[in-house]
Amino acid sequence: MNTELVRTAGHHTKEIDPELVHRCIEPGATTPEAMTIAEAGRAVARDIVGDSCPEDKIRQRCVVATGDPGFKDLLVFRHDPIRAGLNAISAGALIYTDIRMVRTGIIKTGHGCKVICVLDIEGSDDLAQDMGITRTSAGFLTAGQDLQDSIVVIGNAPSAAITVSRMVDYGIRPTLIVAVPVGFVNAAGSKERVRELDVPSMTCTGTRGGTPVAVACINELIVMQKNES
Repeated sequence: MNTELVRTAGHHTKEIDPELVHRCIEPGATTPEAMTIAEAGRAVARDIVGDSCPEDKIRQRCVVATGDPGFKDLLVFRHDPIRAGLNAISAGALIYTDIRMVRTGIIKTGHGCKVICVLDIEGSDDLAQDMGITRTSAGFLTAGQDLQDSIVVIGNAPSAAITVSRMVDYGIRPTLIVAVPVGFVNAAGSKERVRELDVPSMTCTGTRGGTPVAVACINELIVMQKNES
């Protein structure tokens, strides 16, 4: 390690605030600087969103994740998804993600859930080639009945949201679907399709969304469940 580089460049990027450190509950922040930054950002989000209900906690984290105050008005909650998610996390439900970036972003501590990216399920690549469908769709189809009582987290692929919705039509019922795919092709419609299901869901309207939003939704549920236990 270059000690001169560490000495000259290794300084705090934000002044440490002991009060913010004391208040911080973000499990991913493990140093005073990280705790200060995390809680300072959350404090701004609380002012923007409010803090009157569990849904506001999700909105706050999504505002922080996107840097966009307006994102608070895009989130849609159907069929009590927060309670469904908390119960599923407490029970150690499987969490399936559409892409590896979402899997990587999900907090791995403070819960007993196994996090699986469907792209890594054996046989999914072959199914995608045989059917000529997206790899994410093929991944969820390969998971099949294992999606029952799981948490599905989709941040990138509208095709995956549509496929999972079709699987629900055939009787496979995840405990919770977080579907916030981003883009101009099928993204808005795929989320509307999820909202039509009789399954707890968190979605956002329009073309916006993406991995940071998906990760924010599930991570906030993990933090909330940890605080309940």
